[in-house]
Amino acid sequence: MANMVNPPRSVDPLVVGKVIGDVVDMFVPVVEFSVEYGSKQISNGVEIKPAAAAQKPRVHIQGSRGSNNLYTLVMADPDAPSPSEPTFREWLHWIVTDIAEGGDASEGRELMEYMGPQPPTGIHRYVFTLFRQTEAEQVPHKPPERRANFKTRQFASENGLGLPVAALYFNSQKGHAAANKKH
Repeated sequence: MANMVNPPRSVDPLVVGKVIGDVVDMFVPVVEFSVEYGSKQISNGVEIKPAAAAQKPRVHIQGSRGSNNLYTLVMADPDAPSPSEPTFREWLHWIVTDIAEGGDASEGRELMEYMGPQPPTGIHRYVFTLFRQTEAEQVPHKPPERRANFKTRQFASENGLGLPVAALYFNSQKGHAAANKKH
């Protein structure tokens, strides 16, 4: 048996969910973070209704408040406009930079305003990717020009962020209209 330290979170669900491959390259998770919409904590592959995720989630990065570590959070949908034809891959939903270790995304610098899930068809994955910054304000104040065809890998590379240190994703799909109709 190999003498390895267990990473905070396994990448297996990210491989199975094709987050690794479609959004990011293989990486070793070294940071724990949580994403909550109201009282619902996100775990990989959980389903969240679009209405339940309309408002910004609470994102907390585990660790010591005394640390100088800062993080960048990217939220993107690799399945836009549809999982079978993701011609807008990835659709950018949110970017927050300069989030302190032990802190919440609400304390960081919002580079791209939050946009909740609005999947037009099929089941979409919404991926939160966390990167460790090497310095404050490492990511320029200029937001990406558009949300469509955003590339998390390219954004990380252009801003010297390297590989992710953690990632989480949830699934969401448009509600069925028939369920809302009264008979």
